[in-house]
Amino acid sequence: MDVIVIETPQLGDRSYLVHDGAVALVIDPQRDTDRVENAAREAGVSITHVAETHLHNDYVTGGFELARSHDAKYLVNAADPVKFEREPVTDGQVIAVGNLTVTVVATPGHTHTHVSYIVSDGTTEAVFSGGSLLFGSVGRTDLVAATDTVGLTHDQYASVRKLVHEAEHDAALFPTHGFGSFCSSGPATGAGSSTIGEQLTANHALTDADEEHFVRDLIANLTAYPSYYAHMAPANTQGPGPANLQVPESLDAAELTRRLADGEWVIDLRNRVAFSSNHLQGAVSFEYGNGSNFTTYLGWVLPWNEQLTLVGAHADVEDAIRDLSRIGIDSPDAAIGTDPHALAPDAPLASYDRVGWDGMLQGRAAEDVLLDTRRIDEFAASHLLGAVNVPLHEILSRMDEIPAGKVWVHCGSGYRAGVAASLLQRAGRDVVHVDANFGDAEAAGVTMAAQAA
Repeated sequence: MDVIVIETPQLGDRSYLVHDGAVALVIDPQRDTDRVENAAREAGVSITHVAETHLHNDYVTGGFELARSHDAKYLVNAADPVKFEREPVTDGQVIAVGNLTVTVVATPGHTHTHVSYIVSDGTTEAVFSGGSLLFGSVGRTDLVAATDTVGLTHDQYASVRKLVHEAEHDAALFPTHGFGSFCSSGPATGAGSSTIGEQLTANHALTDADEEHFVRDLIANLTAYPSYYAHMAPANTQGPGPANLQVPESLDAAELTRRLADGEWVIDLRNRVAFSSNHLQGAVSFEYGNGSNFTTYLGWVLPWNEQLTLVGAHADVEDAIRDLSRIGIDSPDAAIGTDPHALAPDAPLASYDRVGWDGMLQGRAAEDVLLDTRRIDEFAASHLLGAVNVPLHEILSRMDEIPAGKVWVHCGSGYRAGVAASLLQRAGRDVVHVDANFGDAEAAGVTMAAQAA
């Protein structure tokens, strides 16, 4: 048995191609299925089975299209209310994939109908746990409905125990979530690999003997998650079609100028340093690359299902189109180029100041607004004295709550603040982007708020 990992770090997820040298099972594929197909081609194997651990909340699946295009059996829980033909699977069912055996294990918790798969070649085992057992933690349990969270958390506690009981201790563990995904919860580790045996001694869901304590603790530590999640499971229920990854023809200057003037969403993909110094007035900054959470924050912050125009270098636009397809944002338009004036000579340009902590200390007046765009839980843990907290994902809906005056906007690393600064300027506010690591603020001499005992 060979397991090939297909990583999607932009969303913190992994997909898997599991094969015996001839035929393969694909587990939890992302929308851009060409990566899986390339891996199968390089391995010299045929895709005969595609499996879902659950109806995903954080991305649009490529499973339906992959199974259709390869005439493969599509393994989906029989209890899932999907609108397409599939191979329904149930707890305890054993499926042959070439020389491999695949055992279905019901593991509700992340969703009501979540399943995991134990794959064996007769000598070794591998456990594909989706959003059930993760490295150090479990998948979050609040994505279905608020009224179901407590019950699902109890289910999660029981499910991981059932899973480790049915698997061998030396079985390798391959979760889908937990690598930066908002679908993970609790103290997920940064490990790249693990086994069932290691999790028995390191995973709080397995080491906490008090179920009620585990449930209270997990729920208490759940944080905000992207609003676009609400659209993912419905799309996956329908059976999503293929992703269109083609870069469209670049918009001409007149059309780009019109879109800016009409207030349409024009997304500048350049780095935030370049954006702050010179950009098309009305554009917003979503820096692409450099480990940014571009996909997550764009899908979370901007209104859903509105036409987007991506502006940037061809390679960045191409990659951004692929990333956005994974969350169901299809067919954005594009203006290819990195010189704002050349792209739209008749459109007005804009800029704003970008400073570090020293610059803020030297330039900010007492009456100016200090805006913290981190999440509520981050703000509660520690924040700057006098800061107003409006999380980035709430900026558009709470713009009127931000006090009048010049706004100095910061976050944890500078990325979210860059997005927020562009949105504020677009709304007519006078802004300064504090592009600095929050962890360096106190050492730089910034006064921190006293924390409640």
